[in-house]
Amino acid sequence: MLDSDEYSRILDILGNRNRRRIISLLQQKPCFVTELSERLTLSPKALIEHLALMEEMEILGSYQDERRRKYYYLTRDISVRVSFDEREGSGRTRAPQMPGWQSTLVMLRRMMRAREDLITNLEQLDRDIHLKAGDLARQGSDLISSEEEMDIILALSHYDLSLGEIQDFMDMRPDFVEMLVAGLVEKGIVEKKGARYRLRGIGAAE
Repeated sequence: MLDSDEYSRILDILGNRNRRRIISLLQQKPCFVTELSERLTLSPKALIEHLALMEEMEILGSYQDERRRKYYYLTRDISVRVSFDEREGSGRTRAPQMPGWQSTLVMLRRMMRAREDLITNLEQLDRDIHLKAGDLARQGSDLISSEEEMDIILALSHYDLSLGEIQDFMDMRPDFVEMLVAGLVEKGIVEKKGARYRLRGIGAAE
């Protein structure tokens, strides 16, 4: 049984749209970090912070497969029910319908249509991103030698990251990730700028 503080913390977690999106995906099946990042178009750093918070609250659990990928899954069935019941003796009566309710419905309909347009555009953008990622894998097949290297490249396509952030995102042995990053630097795909790594040529193109 959860106490009031735990309820409050869980409600805070569910109040964030991106965390609700993560939960919605994990209700379908367990996902690894890169998969979640690609499907939600979230930066690796932001995604890892959301996952760590929900894992700390035991909303999520995790396990590693034979390739050392860390999969996240829901440890609880989450169902939220909100009801507003008028208290007895409050003396309040139900407000009559206002003359402007029709204009409110019109605005609501416009907002719903605008949301559908945004969802459609986002879905198309997701498809375009996956196509470009496939193009990148084919074009760089002579340089990119593993899926792990591709995962690092996709992570850096969001933002410049420190080595520690890349290690958190990959969730593999730090020395193995460091070796992968060093290999990408040696191949000329990645460069170090200060304490962060970025894809070579990205800064000039922005």
